[in-house]
Amino acid sequence: MLEQLNPQNWTIAWGEILPAALGLLAAIVAAYFAYRVVFAILRRVTAASENTSDDLIIESIRRPIKWSMIAIAVTLVAQADSTLAFVWEPVAQFVRPALLGWIAYTLVKAFTAAMEIRLEASKDPVAVRSRRTRLSILSRTATFAIVFITVGLMLFAIPSVQSIGTTLLASAGLAALAVGAAAQPALKSLIGGIQMALTEPLRIGDLVVIDGHTGRVEEIRMSFVTVRTWDERAIIVPTTSVLDHSFENWSRKSEKLTGPVYLHLDPAAEVDPIRAEFERFVEQHELWDKRTVGLLMTEAHPESIELRLSMSANTIADLFALRCAVREHMIAWLRREMPDALIRHRLEVEAANERVKGK
Repeated sequence: MLEQLNPQNWTIAWGEILPAALGLLAAIVAAYFAYRVVFAILRRVTAASENTSDDLIIESIRRPIKWSMIAIAVTLVAQADSTLAFVWEPVAQFVRPALLGWIAYTLVKAFTAAMEIRLEASKDPVAVRSRRTRLSILSRTATFAIVFITVGLMLFAIPSVQSIGTTLLASAGLAALAVGAAAQPALKSLIGGIQMALTEPLRIGDLVVIDGHTGRVEEIRMSFVTVRTWDERAIIVPTTSVLDHSFENWSRKSEKLTGPVYLHLDPAAEVDPIRAEFERFVEQHELWDKRTVGLLMTEAHPESIELRLSMSANTIADLFALRCAVREHMIAWLRREMPDALIRHRLEVEAANERVKGK
């Protein structure tokens, strides 16, 4: 102990530490200078381009690249200095995979954001929903894989964890069975999410009917799908349930739909004037897409008849508004022009009077 406190030993220690510290400082300054030069050139190159995606990608990877260049510079100095290597190498076993994972993560996020910017310029809503769904699912899958691999590489830098991993590899058969049994729900959700991205039974923005709920697909994750209804409720549906059960997708290929309005009228009502008024109103309405318009009597009962008024529109929202307008107009027209066509509960007064007179 007394020998370690000897000032002569301090001089020797400082004689070893000072060159390492100076070399470390010089390496950091040089790496930072190189980082500034490289990104200044890249900014000028991207500024000359009209594409905003390049600027977004460069700005996203700027910070991880800066620290990665500093880490590379420190590693190069550590190879020439044993004192610095003694301190740096244990830390570098965690820093290197963390920086690589950070770069991969930011690249995935940057490319996803760049693709979404390009999608905003598209005029095809179906294609936009399709590509946005694939981007959402595949980016989350890539992010999960990056985080999983990065954490695994960092943990394997710990000697005790590395020995456990070696033991598990020695009994790979049993380990695979155990992990497969424990992770079956997670793996099923992961595979289901990838399957949904490839097959696209539904996409972000699609109007669907799932478990009796009608709404737009707001979010698709690995384990669940969020459907937002018209009254702003969020319906959470497991991904496996979407793939295992049938559901309705009203905008699978196109938003063009044909929708009905049902009128229940008195059997004595004349159908031809109602048909003429319905066709006249729809044909002059701005929301009609000129594809389908027609009236059919679909049911006939002793006390009522059912008329189905069919019409079409370019989008689901336009069709809903058109159906509401037709329903309101036809009821008002019937009250005004054909009040006898509306169903009433009548008393046979004349027959009752005759029976009274007969007595």
